[in-house]
Amino acid sequence: MTIVKDTIKSQINQVLKKKYRFGSDLQFQIEYPPAPNLGDYSSNLAMVLAKKLKKSPMEIGKEVASELISEPVNQKMFTKIEVVKPGFVNFYLSENLLKQQVKNILKNKGKYGQLKPKKKLKIQIEFISANPTGPLTLANGRGGFSGDVLANVLELAGHKVEREYYVNDYGEQIKKLGHSILKDKLAVYSGAYIDELYERLKQEKGVNKNDANEVGIWGAGIILEEMIKPTVQKAQIKFDHWFSEREMHQKGEVDKMLSYLKKHNLAYEKDGAWWLKTTNQGDQDDKDRVLVKSNGDKTYFLADIAYHWNKFYKRKFDKVINLWGADHHGYVPRMKSAMAMLGYPGQPEVLLMQLVRLVQDGKEARMSKRHGIYVLLDELIDEVGLDVARFFFLMHANNKAMDFDLNLARERSQKNPVYYVQYAHARICSILKKTRNLPLIKIKAYELCQSERELIKELIKWPELVQEVVQSYEVHKIPFYVISLADKFHDLYEKRRIIEEGKVIEFRLNLIQAAKQVLQNAFKVLGISAPEKM
Repeated sequence: MTIVKDTIKSQINQVLKKKYRFGSDLQFQIEYPPAPNLGDYSSNLAMVLAKKLKKSPMEIGKEVASELISEPVNQKMFTKIEVVKPGFVNFYLSENLLKQQVKNILKNKGKYGQLKPKKKLKIQIEFISANPTGPLTLANGRGGFSGDVLANVLELAGHKVEREYYVNDYGEQIKKLGHSILKDKLAVYSGAYIDELYERLKQEKGVNKNDANEVGIWGAGIILEEMIKPTVQKAQIKFDHWFSEREMHQKGEVDKMLSYLKKHNLAYEKDGAWWLKTTNQGDQDDKDRVLVKSNGDKTYFLADIAYHWNKFYKRKFDKVINLWGADHHGYVPRMKSAMAMLGYPGQPEVLLMQLVRLVQDGKEARMSKRHGIYVLLDELIDEVGLDVARFFFLMHANNKAMDFDLNLARERSQKNPVYYVQYAHARICSILKKTRNLPLIKIKAYELCQSERELIKELIKWPELVQEVVQSYEVHKIPFYVISLADKFHDLYEKRRIIEEGKVIEFRLNLIQAAKQVLQNAFKVLGISAPEKM
């Protein structure tokens, strides 16, 4: 499968090697120009080379453009290669190449957008991982859908990806859950689900009602199996593994981790507690961190080190990506410091999910009648539908706070971006249905109109976007891509007819089939449906 960006970069590298003796390690960009009159792709390589060659960017750009356009293969790819101030090299794609890309899409079908990595990696994505002390809320949806889609993208790029939910079913929060279910003076959690667990506990045999920890373990098991997992299933989020913190403690892995740190002089004792030497790792962390408290209790940090050791040392992941809540901001440096001490610098990679507000009529909304203080993810999906919930969360960059607009989410019109992009797919399906059994008009020297050019240019960005998201993890770019793709299709629909006088123009038919295919491929990654009727 031809990726146009890669092809342009390869052609430039050949010129740089031949004319200037530079290797392929020279860092320059291939971007999309801000306006159609500036070409279809643009490169800043002349500005990058200016200091190295001690020439003006315009002079270098003209030299490179001249070399490129002299090659027969590039004469077929581009109508022209132009240099504009202050030295951008702009590429104008030929009609031949654009038409060939439509054939390429139809040939590859569902595989269009799949990549072949230089090295296939074993990657783990850990996401949601909410404590089993209550049902999943609105906030959990953000990391849930983002992690799910990021996993889809990395799989599309040819990597082996495992999705994991870390179940924090051990420690203080479990005791607090137990006290809450017992409704004693140490209770922390409240809500209808706590009341229900209290009633069940009164009828349950085999649970010591005087042992808050035992009650907490019992309650956490119910919450996980009867609340969290069903919501994950409703959200159509896939997990390959549910990893229990309690089981890790029971197997002695946390104790073994502590022994390892002591043995390798990475931990020390002070004031009756054990500390990790995290400040030895440069500026990763600002102070040493407690592993075991003076009362003998093991910290969550120690368990987390053991958990990540399990990921890298035992399960041999090449890369670990954790999606955590924004409140973990201060926790990231110490985790990276610990992993660097164990021989895994730069790991894990952490994406922080910023806060979410549910907004209605410009004000923060409360949907839950039973729970009051928070919005359950279940309730949101029931209210607006799964496609809308997924798309709305995914439209926002994870590193920025977001408002979930309930008014817009409830819209059943093209004002709602989900319906807008799905309507493009449904409209294509309707056209294709009308074209069945109609005669084809084959135009040998078919000339593309501007709307057709723009649609094809958008279609060929799909594998390029997959490639980009693999590097940046910015899954929010995918919803905006499908919105732009729908824009281009709707524009073509308004300006050109597929069916004329009872006959079908073959190229336009192929073009909208290609658009339908790319929409389906993108929808599959996003986890939303591709309706044929609306």
